[in-house]
Amino acid sequence: MEKVIITLRRADGDDAWCARLREHVAADLLALEVPGLTINVRDGQVRDSLMTLTTLDPPVVGFVSLWTQQSYGEQVTAAVARLRHEADQVAAYLVTESVPVALPPTAPGDRADGFANVALLRRPADLDESAWLQRWHLDHTPVAIATQSTFGYTQNAVVRALTPDAPAIDAIVEEQFPLAALSDLHAFFGAADDDDLRDRMDRMVASTAAFGANRDVDTVPTSRYVYRVPFVDVAAQGVS
Repeated sequence: MEKVIITLRRADGDDAWCARLREHVAADLLALEVPGLTINVRDGQVRDSLMTLTTLDPPVVGFVSLWTQQSYGEQVTAAVARLRHEADQVAAYLVTESVPVALPPTAPGDRADGFANVALLRRPADLDESAWLQRWHLDHTPVAIATQSTFGYTQNAVVRALTPDAPAIDAIVEEQFPLAALSDLHAFFGAADDDDLRDRMDRMVASTAAFGANRDVDTVPTSRYVYRVPFVDVAAQGVS
Protein backbone atom coordinates (compact mmCIF):
# COMPACT_ATOMS: atom_id res chain seq x y z
CA MET A 1 0.00 0.00 0.00
CA GLU A 2 1.31 3.45 -0.94
CA LYS A 3 0.20 6.95 0.03
CA VAL A 4 -0.05 9.70 -2.56
CA ILE A 5 -0.73 13.36 -1.76
CA ILE A 6 -2.04 15.58 -4.55
CA THR A 7 -1.81 19.36 -4.20
CA LEU A 8 -4.41 21.58 -5.86
CA ARG A 9 -3.49 25.15 -6.76
CA ARG A 10 -5.79 27.84 -8.09
CA ALA A 11 -6.21 31.58 -7.70
CA ASP A 12 -9.76 31.30 -6.42
CA GLY A 13 -10.62 28.40 -4.15
CA ASP A 14 -13.94 29.80 -2.95
CA ASP A 15 -16.51 27.96 -0.86
CA ALA A 16 -18.47 26.79 -3.90
CA TRP A 17 -15.31 25.13 -5.23
CA CYS A 18 -14.58 23.59 -1.82
CA ALA A 19 -18.11 22.19 -1.64
CA ARG A 20 -17.85 20.71 -5.14
CA LEU A 21 -14.57 19.04 -4.22
CA ARG A 22 -16.00 17.58 -1.00
CA GLU A 23 -19.21 16.35 -2.55
CA HIS A 24 -19.02 15.62 -6.28
CA VAL A 25 -15.28 15.12 -6.79
CA ALA A 26 -15.00 12.96 -3.67
CA ALA A 27 -17.68 10.64 -5.08
CA ASP A 28 -15.77 10.33 -8.35
CA LEU A 29 -12.55 9.47 -6.51
CA LEU A 30 -14.28 6.91 -4.29
CA ALA A 31 -15.61 5.28 -7.44
CA LEU A 32 -11.99 4.53 -8.38
CA GLU A 33 -12.04 2.10 -5.41
CA VAL A 34 -8.99 3.60 -3.73
CA PRO A 35 -8.43 1.97 -0.31
CA GLY A 36 -8.13 5.34 1.45
CA LEU A 37 -9.22 8.91 0.70
CA THR A 38 -8.94 12.22 2.57
CA ILE A 39 -9.70 15.70 1.22
CA ASN A 40 -8.48 18.96 2.77
CA VAL A 41 -9.84 22.32 1.60
CA ARG A 42 -8.99 25.91 2.47
CA ASP A 43 -12.58 26.99 2.97
CA GLY A 44 -14.32 29.87 4.72
CA GLN A 45 -13.96 28.29 8.14
CA VAL A 46 -10.16 28.50 8.01
CA ARG A 47 -9.32 31.02 5.28
CA ASP A 48 -8.47 33.88 7.65
CA SER A 49 -6.03 31.88 9.78
CA LEU A 50 -3.01 33.73 11.17
CA MET A 51 -0.90 30.69 10.32
CA THR A 52 -1.07 31.06 6.52
CA LEU A 53 2.26 31.28 4.68
CA THR A 54 2.52 31.15 0.88
CA THR A 55 5.46 30.90 -1.51
CA LEU A 56 3.60 29.32 -4.44
CA ASP A 57 1.58 31.33 -6.98
CA PRO A 58 -1.19 30.37 -7.39
CA PRO A 59 -1.39 29.06 -3.83
CA VAL A 60 -2.33 25.59 -2.68
CA VAL A 61 -6.01 25.61 -1.72
CA GLY A 62 -6.66 21.90 -1.38
CA PHE A 63 -5.11 18.49 -0.90
CA VAL A 64 -6.26 15.01 -1.85
CA SER A 65 -4.58 12.14 -0.01
CA LEU A 66 -5.22 8.68 -1.35
CA TRP A 67 -3.91 5.21 -0.66
CA THR A 68 -3.36 2.79 -3.50
CA GLN A 69 -1.64 -0.49 -4.30
CA GLN A 70 0.42 1.21 -7.03
CA SER A 71 1.47 4.85 -7.03
CA TYR A 72 2.20 4.44 -10.75
CA GLY A 73 -1.08 2.66 -11.49
CA GLU A 74 -4.41 3.51 -13.07
CA GLN A 75 -6.06 4.78 -9.86
CA VAL A 76 -3.56 7.61 -9.39
CA THR A 77 -3.52 8.42 -13.10
CA ALA A 78 -7.32 8.65 -13.13
CA ALA A 79 -7.43 10.70 -9.93
CA VAL A 80 -4.92 13.24 -11.26
CA ALA A 81 -6.81 13.48 -14.55
CA ARG A 82 -10.08 14.12 -12.71
CA LEU A 83 -8.53 16.75 -10.46
CA ARG A 84 -7.00 18.64 -13.39
CA HIS A 85 -10.56 19.77 -14.16
CA GLU A 86 -10.75 21.43 -10.73
CA ALA A 87 -7.45 23.29 -10.36
CA ASP A 88 -5.03 25.46 -12.31
CA GLN A 89 -2.10 23.27 -11.29
CA VAL A 90 -2.11 19.73 -9.91
CA ALA A 91 0.93 17.94 -8.50
CA ALA A 92 1.11 14.44 -7.03
CA TYR A 93 3.74 13.11 -4.63
CA LEU A 94 4.51 9.62 -3.37
CA VAL A 95 5.16 9.87 0.37
CA THR A 96 6.05 7.73 3.35
CA GLU A 97 3.73 8.41 6.27
CA SER A 98 4.65 8.62 9.96
CA VAL A 99 1.95 9.34 12.56
CA PRO A 100 3.35 10.60 15.88
CA VAL A 101 -0.18 11.55 17.05
CA ALA A 102 -3.14 9.74 15.49
CA LEU A 103 -6.19 11.86 14.72
CA PRO A 104 -9.40 10.78 16.47
CA PRO A 105 -11.75 9.00 14.04
CA THR A 106 -14.71 10.75 12.41
CA ALA A 107 -17.67 9.39 10.48
CA PRO A 108 -16.93 9.03 6.73
CA GLY A 109 -17.32 12.38 4.97
CA ASP A 110 -17.76 14.40 8.16
CA ARG A 111 -15.54 17.39 8.91
CA ALA A 112 -12.81 16.54 11.42
CA ASP A 113 -12.74 18.57 14.64
CA GLY A 114 -10.63 21.72 14.65
CA PHE A 115 -8.57 22.43 11.56
CA ALA A 116 -5.60 20.88 9.77
CA ASN A 117 -2.59 23.10 9.23
CA VAL A 118 -0.69 21.56 6.31
CA ALA A 119 2.94 22.59 5.83
CA LEU A 120 5.04 22.09 2.70
CA LEU A 121 8.70 21.80 3.68
CA ARG A 122 11.88 22.06 1.60
CA ARG A 123 15.20 20.60 2.74
CA PRO A 124 17.97 23.25 2.87
CA ALA A 125 20.78 22.70 0.38
CA ASP A 126 23.37 22.66 3.16
CA LEU A 127 21.75 19.69 4.94
CA ASP A 128 22.07 16.18 3.57
CA GLU A 129 18.97 14.00 3.72
CA SER A 130 20.19 11.90 6.64
CA ALA A 131 20.92 14.90 8.86
CA TRP A 132 17.68 16.58 7.82
CA LEU A 133 15.58 13.55 8.71
CA GLN A 134 17.43 13.16 12.01
CA ARG A 135 16.72 16.76 13.00
CA TRP A 136 13.12 16.65 11.78
CA HIS A 137 11.95 13.22 12.91
CA LEU A 138 14.02 12.52 16.01
CA ASP A 139 14.93 15.98 17.35
CA HIS A 140 11.94 18.10 16.34
CA THR A 141 8.98 15.74 16.78
CA PRO A 142 8.92 15.74 20.60
CA VAL A 143 9.39 19.53 20.64
CA ALA A 144 6.44 20.05 18.28
CA ILE A 145 4.21 17.83 20.41
CA ALA A 146 5.30 19.50 23.66
CA THR A 147 4.98 23.12 22.51
CA GLN A 148 1.76 23.12 20.45
CA SER A 149 -1.90 22.24 20.99
CA THR A 150 -1.93 19.60 18.27
CA PHE A 151 -4.23 16.60 18.70
CA GLY A 152 -3.29 15.01 15.38
CA TYR A 153 0.16 14.95 13.77
CA THR A 154 1.16 13.23 10.51
CA GLN A 155 4.56 13.55 8.83
CA ASN A 156 4.83 12.71 5.13
CA ALA A 157 8.35 12.51 3.72
CA VAL A 158 8.25 12.93 -0.06
CA VAL A 159 9.81 10.04 -1.96
CA ARG A 160 9.37 11.55 -5.41
CA ALA A 161 7.02 13.61 -7.52
CA LEU A 162 4.62 11.66 -9.72
CA THR A 163 3.60 14.46 -12.09
CA PRO A 164 5.71 16.61 -14.45
CA ASP A 165 6.71 20.09 -13.29
CA ALA A 166 5.65 19.46 -9.68
CA PRO A 167 7.10 22.11 -7.34
CA ALA A 168 10.05 20.84 -5.30
CA ILE A 169 8.74 19.69 -1.91
CA ASP A 170 10.54 17.42 0.53
CA ALA A 171 7.83 16.90 3.14
CA ILE A 172 4.15 17.52 3.78
CA VAL A 173 3.17 17.85 7.43
CA GLU A 174 -0.43 17.64 8.66
CA GLU A 175 -1.18 18.99 12.15
CA GLN A 176 -4.66 19.16 13.66
CA PHE A 177 -5.37 22.12 15.96
CA PRO A 178 -8.41 23.40 17.89
CA LEU A 179 -10.44 25.99 15.98
CA ALA A 180 -9.46 28.66 18.51
CA ALA A 181 -5.87 28.35 17.23
CA LEU A 182 -6.90 29.94 13.92
CA SER A 183 -6.66 33.41 15.46
CA ASP A 184 -5.17 33.00 18.94
CA LEU A 185 -1.47 32.28 19.44
CA HIS A 186 -2.07 31.19 23.03
CA ALA A 187 -4.53 28.58 21.76
CA PHE A 188 -2.18 27.54 18.93
CA PHE A 189 0.70 26.87 21.30
CA GLY A 190 -1.46 25.70 24.21
CA ALA A 191 0.10 28.40 26.39
CA ALA A 192 -1.18 29.23 29.84
CA ASP A 193 0.03 32.86 29.81
CA ASP A 194 2.35 35.26 27.97
CA ASP A 195 5.53 33.92 29.58
CA ASP A 196 4.57 30.35 28.67
CA LEU A 197 3.77 31.50 25.12
CA ARG A 198 7.20 33.12 24.71
CA ASP A 199 8.93 30.01 26.00
CA ARG A 200 7.00 27.70 23.69
CA MET A 201 7.54 29.94 20.67
CA ASP A 202 11.27 30.24 21.36
CA ARG A 203 11.63 26.46 21.64
CA MET A 204 9.61 25.90 18.48
CA VAL A 205 11.53 28.48 16.43
CA ALA A 206 14.89 27.05 17.50
CA SER A 207 13.75 23.54 16.66
CA THR A 208 12.34 24.37 13.22
CA ALA A 209 15.40 26.47 12.37
CA ALA A 210 17.63 23.44 12.98
CA PHE A 211 16.20 21.66 9.94
CA GLY A 212 15.20 24.67 7.82
CA ALA A 213 11.45 24.59 8.48
CA ASN A 214 11.48 28.26 9.48
CA ARG A 215 11.93 29.45 5.89
CA ASP A 216 10.85 28.63 2.36
CA VAL A 217 7.70 26.98 3.67
CA ASP A 218 4.01 27.06 2.76
CA THR A 219 1.42 26.55 5.51
CA VAL A 220 -2.16 25.99 4.43
CA PRO A 221 -4.99 25.97 6.99
CA THR A 222 -7.65 23.48 5.91
CA SER A 223 -10.84 21.72 6.87
CA ARG A 224 -10.21 17.97 6.80
CA TYR A 225 -12.66 15.34 5.53
CA VAL A 226 -11.89 11.63 5.74
CA TYR A 227 -13.93 9.51 3.33
CA ARG A 228 -12.22 6.14 3.52
CA VAL A 229 -9.61 4.85 5.96
CA PRO A 230 -6.94 2.47 4.61
CA PHE A 231 -6.39 -0.94 6.20
CA VAL A 232 -10.05 -1.01 7.33
CA ASP A 233 -12.80 -3.01 5.63
CA VAL A 234 -14.74 -0.66 3.32
CA ALA A 235 -18.12 -2.16 4.24
CA ALA A 236 -17.42 -1.47 7.91
CA GLN A 237 -16.95 2.23 7.14
CA GLY A 238 -20.41 2.70 5.70
CA VAL A 239 -19.18 4.09 2.37
CA SER A 240 -19.32 2.69 -1.13
